[in-house]
Amino acid sequence: MSVNIRITKLMFGAPGNRALHVCIDMQRLFAEPGEWFTPGLMEIVPAVCRLVEPHAGRTVFTRFVTPASPEAASGRWRAYYERWRAFTTDVMGGEMLDLVEPLRRFCPPAAVIDKTAHSAFESPDFVRYLRERDCDTVILTGVETDVCVLATALGAVDRGLRVIVVADAVTSSSPEGHRDSINAVMARFDMQIETARADEVIAAWC
Repeated sequence: MSVNIRITKLMFGAPGNRALHVCIDMQRLFAEPGEWFTPGLMEIVPAVCRLVEPHAGRTVFTRFVTPASPEAASGRWRAYYERWRAFTTDVMGGEMLDLVEPLRRFCPPAAVIDKTAHSAFESPDFVRYLRERDCDTVILTGVETDVCVLATALGAVDRGLRVIVVADAVTSSSPEGHRDSINAVMARFDMQIETARADEVIAAWC
């Protein structure tokens, strides 16, 4: 995605052995043509793969799981899925929730954890997974920068975790949203959110 974004580099040193790579929602429903199509998703797959390959056992892929119908959702999510009826599983089919290739080949040892909200921290399974591995740092990749990646980053900040957003391994269907999330929103959390490029993270995370 050719927009000017802020790179802080790894201000607080290399990620340690308690770090986890959390790859957000790299799924077919965002990769294939449709109203949720994210054009840059397949472009970041090579960077994501380079991060996963040496650390597959320290990687967790999240999947944004939609309900079978709007009636199966609660609160404002029901209205949301009335608007996006085409993305309920009884219409689009459950196979659209799958990870894109070639990421599926990493599972296992990489984990796959489902969530029904924007932030991965709304999933009890995700929270438990991090706690069981004594995680102190999350390295974030995936989609979309200004929605689920941002929500997960802020959830991690609230829990006192170090957050590293891999700037060339996140993307959005909105170039402006991608840019502003990194340059304006994440920049406000300069002691808690770092932005670095994939090659820097790979070199540092031995």
